[in-house]
Formats: sequence, C-alpha cells, structure tokens
Amino acid sequence: MKNKLIFQIAISLLLARWKQTLVAAIGVTFSITMFITLLSFMTGLNDLLDGLLLNRTAHVRLFKELSISKNQPTDLYYKNSKGHNFIRSIKPKNERLDISNSGAIISTLQKDARVLGVAPKITAQVFYNVGSIDLTGVINGIEPLEENRLFKFNDYVTAGNFLDLKNIPNSVILGKGLAEKMLVNIGDVVQVTTSKGERLSLKVVGFFQSGIQDIDKVQSYASIKTTQKLLGASASFITDIQVKLKDILGAPAAAKEFESFYEVDAIDIQTANSQFETGSSIRSLISYAVGITLLIVAGFGIYNILNMMIYEKMDSIAILKAVGFSGGDVNKIFISIALSIGIFGGAMGLLGGFGLSNLIDQIPFNTDSLPTVKTYPINYNPNFYFIGGIFSIITTYFAGYFPARKASSIDPVVIIRGK
Repeated sequence: MKNKLIFQIAISLLLARWKQTLVAAIGVTFSITMFITLLSFMTGLNDLLDGLLLNRTAHVRLFKELSISKNQPTDLYYKNSKGHNFIRSIKPKNERLDISNSGAIISTLQKDARVLGVAPKITAQVFYNVGSIDLTGVINGIEPLEENRLFKFNDYVTAGNFLDLKNIPNSVILGKGLAEKMLVNIGDVVQVTTSKGERLSLKVVGFFQSGIQDIDKVQSYASIKTTQKLLGASASFITDIQVKLKDILGAPAAAKEFESFYEVDAIDIQTANSQFETGSSIRSLISYAVGITLLIVAGFGIYNILNMMIYEKMDSIAILKAVGFSGGDVNKIFISIALSIGIFGGAMGLLGGFGLSNLIDQIPFNTDSLPTVKTYPINYNPNFYFIGGIFSIITTYFAGYFPARKASSIDPVVIIRGK
C-alpha cells in the first residue's frame, strides 16, 4: 500500500514539472537512439569489410615458400674452421613451388573434425598479352564449386556464370579492372603467357569484382585443370591448400600444427590480416565510447533536473517527512522519478534506434567498387538493444541516486522554521 502511494507521489511530482520531465526523457531517448543507430551502422560496416576480405580468405593457408637453404655448403665445409668465408648472392633452393603429396594432405584434412572444408588452389604469375603490350597479373586456378561453397565466389562474379570455368575448357573469369584495361568482353579470347614462356588462349566467360581495385586490376580465375595446362604441369600440381575451419579462433593453433605435421609453410587468417582486425576492433570501440558518452551526458541532465526539483519541493518533502514518511521513503520517491524517466526514455530510444537504423538500411548505396552492396550496411544485433536498455536504466538510476540521498536527509523542522 505504501509503495503504491510512493509511486503516485512520484508521478505527481513528474507531472508537476512536465516540461523538465519531457526534456530529460527526450535526452535519454536521443542518447539511446544514437547509441543503437551508431552501433548498428558501425558493426554493419565492419561486417561488410569482413565479408570483403576475411570471408574470401582461408582460415589457414598451406603453401611452399620460396627460400634459401638454411645449411649452405660453405657453412658445412668451414664449420670447424677458424677462418672466415664471405657469401654473396645466395640463390633460392632449386625446388618446385608446388606442395608435394597435396592429394594425400587434402584427403587427411577433409577427415579432420575441426575442418569445414578444403579448397586446392594454384597461384601463378602471368602476362596478359594485349597487342604488343604485356600486362603483369596473377591467375588463380580453383575448383569452382568448392571455392563458391567456402568463399562465396559467385557473390563477386558480376557478369557470366562461375560454373563456366568447370564446364567450358580453357576459360577464364577476369577482374573487372583488368577487363577494362584490356578492353575485352565476355566471349572474347585473350592470350596469356607464363614467366617461362608457355602461352595459352583463354575464352573470357565472366567478370568478377572484389571491391578492392588493386586485386581487380591484376587477378583472374580459371579452373585448376586449365591452369595446370597453362603451366605445363602435372595433374597433381597444387601451390596452395586453403583450409576453412568450423571455429576461426582455432586458426593460429591449427596453422602451427599443420605446418609441423605436413612439413609445409602455413599462415593463419589472424596473422595475415592482423592490421585489418585491429581496425575493426578500434571502430567498434569508438562506437561504444561515443554511445556511452551520450548516455552519461543525458544522465547529467536528469541529475540537474532532480536537483532543481528538490530545491523547489523542499516544503513538500518536509511535509511528507512530518506526516510519517521516512528518509528511505523520500529516497524511493526520487529514485522512482529517475527510473521512470529512464524506462520511458529508454523504451522510446530503442524504438527510435530501430526505426532510424531501418531507415538507413533502405537508403540505396550503389558503387562500382562494391557491386554486391545495394544499401547501407546495418547490423540488427539484439545485444545492442539489450545493452542500450540496461545502460539507460543504470545511468538514470545513478543520476537520481545522489539527489535522492540529499532529499532523504532533509530535516523537516529546519525547513518549517525557515519559513
């Protein structure tokens, strides 16, 4: 019964200063709205960038690095000698760049419980022959179906069908920037030459666009069989094995294990893209910091309004305490006022944040560099709304706590005598 009366008194005080109450509620609403919208947009942007790079990158990449021999003949010869020897122009080992026994490695990896999928790949430096001009580039030999399953290859094919790489012999999908430099269209035939002089005519069956111009201007894709034919290599020739794990966080440990077990070089996605991931983390941190700052500012507004209310309602507080209300009861009244503002403003802010985020999500975003993106990216993560709602209540609680303590300590005798 008493708690009901306390709540009714709190409502009466709120309505008595409804303009100030409305300003405080609008402050909370605005803060929560911007908090939700900012986080939704920034994390959506991070997800977009992750999709452009991380989703197109193997969690673990196995390859064979071109390197010099660790044990040079002269080092072995003069190992126990007190003399000095000088070595210049050390040459790499005369070894093939393909992964030995790649078929057995792929078969073993596919049986590993941690592995989601494995995609073989051939990376080769080539020259695209355009009349008398040779354009330097890279041709990637892939298994189209597996590449699409693991890395969403088809999402980046803007013209043509990626399955044509499998169905049409000696076919190639060119980067959009490269195709523009070569002035070719789908159906045209291009000449490609390797660094060793092997030449092959390839039919253009499509264009792809990754969103990264430096890649689109030099890279192209062909089937593994076509790339092996271009290089004059055997059917077992594979330069890279791309591994996608079920848990990306296990990539660093898996890379070290695979490197040791299969005796190949290995690099994990975190190591290869550490700077990119750092940028994503910083953007998210800034978004949270700005959103929380807005909520704290709104909390100071509530604090000031409640302080003013206490000064103006000294007589009312004195009368309440004189008729039997304890300091704890007065404390509850002003805490109730603060929480009412926080709950109402927070609820409106959550609705406003969702509405504004949805509005941004409908705005067209058309750019040649990102063909798969049609609208501005928004992430509707429920956690953002939960955090925003909880933080609005916590902020307004503490904004009302100190004025409430002050009100509860008022001596009614002093106030009445002062009158």
